[in-house]
Amino acid sequence: QVQLVESGGGLVQAGGSLRLSCAASGRTFSNYRLGWFRQAPGKEREFVAGITWRGGNTYYADSVKGRFTISRDNAKNTVYLQMNSLKFEDTAVYYCAAGPYSSRNYDYWGQGTQVTVSS
Repeated sequence: QVQLVESGGGLVQAGGSLRLSCAASGRTFSNYRLGWFRQAPGKEREFVAGITWRGGNTYYADSVKGRFTISRDNAKNTVYLQMNSLKFEDTAVYYCAAGPYSSRNYDYWGQGTQVTVSS
């Protein structure tokens, strides 16, 4: 059974930093990409950042480029999202997700972790 478990959310002041973690288990992810999404109250879920498990290629939403960094630790089966220079508008529930290279979809999702940025 695939599990994605996020941690690291919390309350931070604007300009501060947080690092989210996503521990993945239950299958081999070598042919998968892992991504971070977020959903703010009253808004649709949006893509934040993604990384390919095998090659480590990364991609970002324009709104977070230069501030957020996604990375992975293959030995720990964990994906991280380092968030710097946080803004009030980054406040959301952040979700980790995994999807195969062969599909545009993300098949597996974590339960989410709340990030609140105070202005």
